[in-house]
Amino acid sequence: MAQLILMRHGQSMWNASERFTGWVDVPLTPRGIEQAIEAGRAFAEIDINEVHVSALSRAKMTALIALAQRTDGRTPIIMHNKNPMEKMRTWSKPDPWPEEAIPVYVTTSLNERMYGDLQCQYKEDVKAEHGDDLFLTWRRSLNTPPPNGESLSMCAKRTIPYLESNIIPSLKQGKNVLVAAHGNSLRSIIMSLEKIDTTEVIHLEVPTGTPILFDFDGTDFIRKH
Repeated sequence: MAQLILMRHGQSMWNASERFTGWVDVPLTPRGIEQAIEAGRAFAEIDINEVHVSALSRAKMTALIALAQRTDGRTPIIMHNKNPMEKMRTWSKPDPWPEEAIPVYVTTSLNERMYGDLQCQYKEDVKAEHGDDLFLTWRRSLNTPPPNGESLSMCAKRTIPYLESNIIPSLKQGKNVLVAAHGNSLRSIIMSLEKIDTTEVIHLEVPTGTPILFDFDGTDFIRKH
């Protein structure tokens, strides 16, 4: 069976300070770096064939730090998109690729949910201004977006097509794939993989820096832990 590893980035600076982050590009805390190291050690023996990460630094940092814990000598190499990074794409591609390279694909499709007007705000301030019920609805519901932001279902409209067109085909080829992304982009993917309904998704949590493993038999995904 091919294996899919989903991993939310380690603790970011704004996770630690309880602020809405969304697409704001904040780095990991020292604790987040430790989580990435611990996660990498947990799956160091799995043969990773390719990696998909969001375009935000905290996800890329987490993936690269985790992959640095491997003992097989394989090196992750960022695969730059065609435009506007054509020169970077050309410069970053040695000819031929070394056998030990692990391609890392970067995409905004896996970015965190865009929180709109809530981005940068402290969660307690939002809760105090708008009340617990609306705060919870904006954070956890499927279809209600925060002002000028994305709902989970809107986020899924970019994550699921990416999953289906870029990740599942690799799994069907027998490749083991690591995805390093965010709480809500991964919630939307897990919702699809496990066929979670709208009443259950509000309770779905994805902890920071903790790998979630799935076996893929060519048709179905079976969560291991």
